[in-house]
Amino acid sequence: MSETKIHTLNPDNWIDAYADYLFNYTIARVNDAEKAKDLVQETFFAGLKSMKNFEGKASERTWLISILKRKIIDHYRKINSNKGKAEVRMNFYSDGEREGDWIEERVPQDWGGDADSDIETEELGEALQACIEKLPEKYRIVFEMKTLRGFDTDDICNELDITPSNLWVIIHRARTQLRKCMEDNWFKK
Repeated sequence: MSETKIHTLNPDNWIDAYADYLFNYTIARVNDAEKAKDLVQETFFAGLKSMKNFEGKASERTWLISILKRKIIDHYRKINSNKGKAEVRMNFYSDGEREGDWIEERVPQDWGGDADSDIETEELGEALQACIEKLPEKYRIVFEMKTLRGFDTDDICNELDITPSNLWVIIHRARTQLRKCMEDNWFKK
């Protein structure tokens, strides 16, 4: 039986040994040099803060990459959560003294209820639920946990014993299948 090597951390060498590798890994995923530098720096800082959690089962580089992957995922989560909060301007009036832009969140909303719209929304929900039920079991479970119930990526990965990248592949495939199902069963009616 072979002995398992216990790895140690040497943060004094991290920049010389891993900065270029981590930067190249990051730039390929975020396509922004400044953001890549920030993420690598955050990775080193997080590594320093969590040194006590290092068990020595993985190499230093592997351990730092796992931290970096989480930083990249967090970066994209932040971008996606801020997307809807961006200030969007819309033309509202284009005549005389009322001319100007409105911030999207201040645009007057439709106050009326529409019975036809409510029925259509209910039918759409039923069609979507039927399509979700047609997904392969693993896709359905992951999609429901992430999209409908809002579970955290790490919690889903731990619960289902999958990697974050596998989770995002499953989510993508589930959405693709749902789109196809909705196109076939709802939009062609």
